[in-house]
Amino acid sequence: MEFFNREKEIKEILSIIEFEPNFIYFIYGPINSGKTALINEIINNRLDNDKYVVFYINLRRYFISKYDDFIALLFKEYSEDKKPLELIKGLIKDSPLIFGIPIPKNTLEILLSKNEEVNVFDYITNLLLDIKKEGKQPIIILDELQKIGDLKINGFLIYELFNYFISLTKEMHLSHVFCLSSDSLFIEKVYNEAMLNGRAKYLLVDDFDKETALKFMDFLSKRILNKTLSKEEKELIYSYVGGKPVLIIKVIDKLKYKKLDNILNSMLKEEIAKLDMFLELLDYHKPKIKIKDEVIEIKKALKIFKDRYKVPKKGIPMPVYIYLIKENILFLDPIEGTLKPQSHLVWNAIKRLL
Repeated sequence: MEFFNREKEIKEILSIIEFEPNFIYFIYGPINSGKTALINEIINNRLDNDKYVVFYINLRRYFISKYDDFIALLFKEYSEDKKPLELIKGLIKDSPLIFGIPIPKNTLEILLSKNEEVNVFDYITNLLLDIKKEGKQPIIILDELQKIGDLKINGFLIYELFNYFISLTKEMHLSHVFCLSSDSLFIEKVYNEAMLNGRAKYLLVDDFDKETALKFMDFLSKRILNKTLSKEEKELIYSYVGGKPVLIIKVIDKLKYKKLDNILNSMLKEEIAKLDMFLELLDYHKPKIKIKDEVIEIKKALKIFKDRYKVPKKGIPMPVYIYLIKENILFLDPIEGTLKPQSHLVWNAIKRLL
């Protein structure tokens, strides 16, 4: 399907890429707000193939329990008897995108046998320098970086990685680095990390605002349903699911064979049932949070959202909002210092149930 909107974010990211690397960029936002789709649109349709080489490392679908797991995902091994730069030239003929860092067969085994992570980073640096000498700008993108947040290798691996990224961007100006995450607690931790002060910037990819959401509905209905929805239908959809792209797509797609009221009521009932079950389970095995009457505190925190979609994080005790974020009920914007439900659908469930 044709990509929709996000021109503001695209313009900002392209502007960053056109200048020399200076910062680590963290792209964050609620679940399913379109972060990966945005980056894919930029890589596949907005970059000049002759000017850029993009290394995309997706940690989303993999279980990572140790350092070797991460390294295995970081690299992609090739059996061809070619030097790394020759491998890259063959891979970027039609697109600047490469999944993982290319490495000749057995080379990674040799690097790891020395049992020093610096060898791995040296390999990547030398490869990036070779790309730069060829007149191309390297870009490294890590999707769902929080997956390695607790891994240790001579201390936490994430700090080793941050130090390396600072070297690539702020010191050597060698490669752009973009880190994507929907884990707002991870972004809050990163935002408050002293070592990244003045070395990192943050780009929010949020759900669509109302005006954009209604235009998105027009865009989808013409392509999927071959018709235009009425103003009342669009307003009704927005009142249930807000500007969450994936939920709007789900509603429009189901309109091929279901009535709108049935679709929306079914989605809300499902969300209410999930929230109700969550609250019931709290009565049986209370979370380990150091606040008296945990269940009451959590219900009290959720009731704050009955009349407001967004609240200051200081209005809810930290252990409570951390728990609700981990359960994907709330989203924290650490830069604004605000909390809100993960979606309008969750918000409606809170209002109906409490």
